Amino acid sequence: MQSLPEVHFARTDDDVTIGYQIFGNGPVLVWMPSLSNILAQWRIPALRSAYLELARHLTVVLYDGRGMGTSDRRIDLGDLGVDAHLRDLHAVLDAAGIARASLLGYYHSVTTAIAFAARSPGRVDRMVLFGGAPRLREAMRPAQTQALLSLVEQDWGLFADAAATAWLGWDAAPSGRWVAEAFRTATTAPVAKAWFGAAERIDVSDEVGLVRAPALVLHRQGDQQIPVEVFRRLAERLPDARLVELPGSTPTLFIEDAAADLRLVTGFVGGGVVARPAVVADVLTPREHEVLALLAAGDANLEIARRLGIAVHTVERHLANLYRKIGARGRTDAVAYAIRRSRG
Repeated sequence: MQSLPEVHFARTDDDVTIGYQIFGNGPVLVWMPSLSNILAQWRIPALRSAYLELARHLTVVLYDGRGMGTSDRRIDLGDLGVDAHLRDLHAVLDAAGIARASLLGYYHSVTTAIAFAARSPGRVDRMVLFGGAPRLREAMRPAQTQALLSLVEQDWGLFADAAATAWLGWDAAPSGRWVAEAFRTATTAPVAKAWFGAAERIDVSDEVGLVRAPALVLHRQGDQQIPVEVFRRLAERLPDARLVELPGSTPTLFIEDAAADLRLVTGFVGGGVVARPAVVADVLTPREHEVLALLAAGDANLEIARRLGIAVHTVERHLANLYRKIGARGRTDAVAYAIRRSRG
């Protein structure tokens, strides 16, 4: 793909214009927006590579929410709750002629994905959820996040630079420079202030149990960021979900071990079942089969040890052995391997 996908425009029920792109082939995945500028995001090398790789397997839809990027900037700042975000998503799907899709809910759009799947179950195939929570303020509690949000009104440019490095871990040139530029051009400080303020009040907890679509909940955060317990609770409350704790501490997808992240997401959206595989290659010992099954089910090393009645260091030894046998570079590769084997 030499040139950028064309930007199309959809109109919401409340007369807001939403910019979106659609590209690739295969099952539809809607990558839902957080603080976004879909045109500027293509300049970020890691994101561009992720978009192109996803498009080899999936039809990808990107869009900017109201007040952001290519979408209308003149909006009602008092109407930025989940219902407004749902109107944006409905408009894009209808304008693109998409009856059903899988959703990638990313940070602030996790709540929108949950609400849409609960209210329009016939339109959602699968969900991948990363970085958010049904009660959105739970994902905004870390002190680092609160410190960054205090910069929104004080200095929008400084906020963009700081968020690119400290918040989302984009600290290496040229990605850091382009991510900061994407944040800076996504919207204005007044819109961002209203947007973050509304986000702290969004709560779709009552709708989680109504979701019927299979969900893959992914977690990768550093020590000072969103605790894994937030995502464990989400996975436990969704009727058909698995949590996968990704290795690393960069709080984003497709950067740290990008190839493994992409295989995991494309495999799941393409029909992979995130469940305990019944049988994998005979090269594994019976105990390694058990460890891999629990790993694919989302259990951490301590939980695996407790379930199997063995020491944590023994779990780590089994993991090292099975990684070597199946050619996995880490936990994400092993889970993707288990998913592929369960499909076969």
